[in-house]
Amino acid sequence: MNGHELMTTSPRQSKPPATDANHFVLTFENNRYASELFGQFDQNLKLLEQRLQIDARPRGNSVAITGDVVATNQARRALDYLYGRLQSGGSVELSDVEGAIRMAVAADDQLLLPTMERKAKLTMAQISTRKKTIAARTPMQDAYIRALERSELVFGVGPAGTGKTYLAVAYAAQLLERGAVDRIVLSRPAVEAGERLGFLPGDMKEKVDPYLRPLYDALYDMMPGDKVERAITAGVIEIAPLAFMRGRTLANAAVILDEAQNTTSMQMKMFLTRLGENGRMIVTGDPSQIDLPRGMKSGLVEALQILRGVEGVSVVRFKDADVVRHPMVARIVRAYESQTAVQDESEHMDR
Repeated sequence: MNGHELMTTSPRQSKPPATDANHFVLTFENNRYASELFGQFDQNLKLLEQRLQIDARPRGNSVAITGDVVATNQARRALDYLYGRLQSGGSVELSDVEGAIRMAVAADDQLLLPTMERKAKLTMAQISTRKKTIAARTPMQDAYIRALERSELVFGVGPAGTGKTYLAVAYAAQLLERGAVDRIVLSRPAVEAGERLGFLPGDMKEKVDPYLRPLYDALYDMMPGDKVERAITAGVIEIAPLAFMRGRTLANAAVILDEAQNTTSMQMKMFLTRLGENGRMIVTGDPSQIDLPRGMKSGLVEALQILRGVEGVSVVRFKDADVVRHPMVARIVRAYESQTAVQDESEHMDR
């Protein structure tokens, strides 16, 4: 069982007790991996306890888990997955534990019929480069990575902190490393939608660097810094302000447009029609954060309507529940969404 044994220590009963409680002990064969799995000062187990409302007591390379039947099985599947990650040469951070918990809970929540069996093991879509392997931390991230694998054009839309841009860049880096594409092209509307770059000091790279910082950060996470610098110098990784994309055909390239909510209709159509042979295009944005002048329609919002159902196009919509940054970010997103809903209702009543 992926390197560890499951031993049930509670007495057998003809039916579950009234409290529907469950108790078992997980024993892991590799002591070092077990220590990494439990975390420094058992912090990973404490997170499991907090999120799933269970009791997890470590002893050596074993952990006794007690609690609700569903929750304890979720804990088992999460630990099983994380131990397998360690066996494969990966690491386990608190964020990985959080992701495994989310996926284990979601696997149960998504069961459509009472007769459906719960999967014994968690499976999460991954993006791998020589430097790093990233596993999905929410069901929507899982769907996003799988969409990137199967579709030529993918829209990732939703609030900040959901990983839509980071995963897009990571996937592009994976394609480049594997030779599936020859280059990566990064684009983003600069200084709102008008792209008034001429007023900024420096050459083109210096002008747009501040606006592309999130894309750079993801690149450096997935690839060694010296390789990123060489690739930029050689044009293998290209920084292309949206205004400079007109008239080009981007073949054998992974092309990413970030902050797409701030494109106009004409800009979005121009960008989407740059896709060339053996190209992959990823468009990310947050429709709730549009900075266009009042009355001007977002090219992202329009494209999502026009391209609905078009073959080869996938749309993945993230929600506040998919925020994988600090938990406070999710609460902030929900608060703003609630306020927006109240304002929209008030404006509707005024009409």
